[in-house]
Amino acid sequence: MAIIRSHPSGIMPQARTTILCLLSVVFFFALTAEDLSAQKRFSRAFPASSNVRIQLVNRSGTVTVEGWNRQEVNVSAYLEAPAANVSPTVENGTISINLVKDNQGRADVGNVNFTIRVPFTSSVDIETLIGNLIVSNVRGGLVRAQITSEGDITLTNIGAPAVSAQNGIGDIFYDGDIKPGGTYRFISMKGNINLRIPFSSSFRFVATAPSTRNISLGSFSNARMNYTGDGRRVTGAFGNGDATLTVTNQRGSISFISR
Repeated sequence: MAIIRSHPSGIMPQARTTILCLLSVVFFFALTAEDLSAQKRFSRAFPASSNVRIQLVNRSGTVTVEGWNRQEVNVSAYLEAPAANVSPTVENGTISINLVKDNQGRADVGNVNFTIRVPFTSSVDIETLIGNLIVSNVRGGLVRAQITSEGDITLTNIGAPAVSAQNGIGDIFYDGDIKPGGTYRFISMKGNINLRIPFSSSFRFVATAPSTRNISLGSFSNARMNYTGDGRRVTGAFGNGDATLTVTNQRGSISFISR
């Protein structure tokens, strides 16, 4: 006759394995439900003219703005807990979202990650305290991106005559046109500033890198360039000098790249 021996724990190994698997599944679904409940979604669409302006002030999170071929602005955002208040306003062709104003008095607000789609010809004015700012396929009158503290700024396929990008710590990448009569300004405290512009561009410029002297003009270098401050600043002109370009990087590099 076979003798069945009891396990010291009172539970057979196979039964214990099954129980552990079931507990793992329950724990996984509990975490998933908690993650989903911790993140809320905001979505809203606005009818817009071709020259609409989007103005956004965020506290923290990634902001992505993309141009598209519709006369509509679509704003979607994921709000991490504790969820911020988002209250857009529309006035005189400007769609404004100001999370700093809408959440005054709240010390603890989660990240808000925006994706905003705008007509190609829109003007874009965005800023945040911490987080990355990304703008692409926009050719309105203005593109402005500012990060008070830390984050990267990426501007691609830009055709605006006025562009301003500024951050504290982080990289700035610009890939776009330099329009005749335009004004272009790029400032960083620490990071890499890379400007990829057409070789046919025409501009006057001042490039300053006081700490590193790391200024690379690439194929834009010519006899009209003037180096001062032991290489800390380069001034000059390329082409007819139709546009104005100012680049300052306190503790990082500056590179001009031809396309």
